[in-house]
Amino acid sequence: MTKRAAQGPKNGGLGMGPFTRRDTIKLGVGALAGSTMLSGGLRAEIPVQDATPPQLEIEPGAALRVLRPSKFVQGDETLYLENAKKFTEATGVNVTVDFESWEDLRPKIAVAATVGSGPDIALAWSDEPHKFADKIIDLGDVAGYLGQKYGGWWPIAEKYGTLDGRWIAMPIGASGGRVVYRKSWVNEAGYEEVPTDVDGFLDLCRKLQANGHPAGLALGNAVGDGNAWCQWVMWAFGGSLTDEDNQVTINSKETVEALKYAKALHATFVPGTLSWLDPSNNKAFLAGEIGLTQNGISVYYAAKNSEDAAVKAMAEDIYHARMPIGPVGKPTERALVLNQMVFSYTKYPNAAKEFLRFMMEREQYDPYLNACIGYWNHPLQAYDASAVWTDDPKHAPFKDVLATALWDGYKGDLGEASAAVLADFVVVQMVASVCADQATPEEAAAEAERR
Repeated sequence: MTKRAAQGPKNGGLGMGPFTRRDTIKLGVGALAGSTMLSGGLRAEIPVQDATPPQLEIEPGAALRVLRPSKFVQGDETLYLENAKKFTEATGVNVTVDFESWEDLRPKIAVAATVGSGPDIALAWSDEPHKFADKIIDLGDVAGYLGQKYGGWWPIAEKYGTLDGRWIAMPIGASGGRVVYRKSWVNEAGYEEVPTDVDGFLDLCRKLQANGHPAGLALGNAVGDGNAWCQWVMWAFGGSLTDEDNQVTINSKETVEALKYAKALHATFVPGTLSWLDPSNNKAFLAGEIGLTQNGISVYYAAKNSEDAAVKAMAEDIYHARMPIGPVGKPTERALVLNQMVFSYTKYPNAAKEFLRFMMEREQYDPYLNACIGYWNHPLQAYDASAVWTDDPKHAPFKDVLATALWDGYKGDLGEASAAVLADFVVVQMVASVCADQATPEEAAAEAERR
């Protein structure tokens, strides 16, 4: 874990007393002049609507601690800390940011929720806030304001953020699993681009393997990548954890067909993927060991910014595509949502909510989005206008991550049960057991049903 602090004057910022609604308005419209980004300034006009920020009096002496996952692209960490520092300079509220490994984030959050002590704010995975709904504060005033100002939340963002009509969390973004591939190797395999159907996709992967450039998708307990493709394949063939009435349906002929396909696909993978975690496919791809994977845009980001000339040159050959469509006839991709929540034990709830609002305003959020080159896709619809989606055509496949993704627990409700199933890697381990020849598709589906 690494810790970064964004500190400013104890009594500096917008006044010596409590942070008022008038200060909020000044900060919201005035921060634009001082906004920066890694590539230099705001480059696109984000459309906004008239909206009045909630009246939040920041508590005297407030200080905040934020727990969030470690970065996969440097721009994420750099701009998050830069924006936190701007908040400190504007309000006098010191902010300390703790970066935790992806695998360790859940247990850290669970401990804080259980003992009632720790970070004021946590950036949690997906539906994790639903497990702690009685231990976090209502964010409805801030979420309502942001939605009104920025064209509304994507429906799936609202689904992840609300429970029984109450905003328990606010997504800051989502990482989308797309096909990441070496175009020259795909062309050598006889394809101009990645096929859009599962049969063609399997054929491509077989030909890549035959040419010595195999695919590789994570099958270990990978928070992002393992969950992404294993749920994609289940959904693509019509399988789902539950139906619309929350009745368990995972043990179905559709799931069995998905598992048969997953096993055939796994046979084309580079050896070792059964133990891969989230960094593994990034490393294998950049080392030239694989020619195709499913990932966020972090592989491309790393190649573009590499100090190794050979790796940097690879960026020209890296392309992205949507995951292929299965028998259900529609996209079935997953989004790894990063969901901001505030613990009810915090001494500074107003400061915490004001921090979340500040970080989502265009003066901070658009530079952040651009610095990440879209690694965290935007949950507010107005950010469709961000320059990040047109600066580089290779970013474009990631633009609609939250607009089109299915949710964890599909087709049922989000909640404590779906969060527990995700945390226990039920779907990933179902797929892995078949790929490892530890269970037949029928046995694996039945075990997943039991779990």
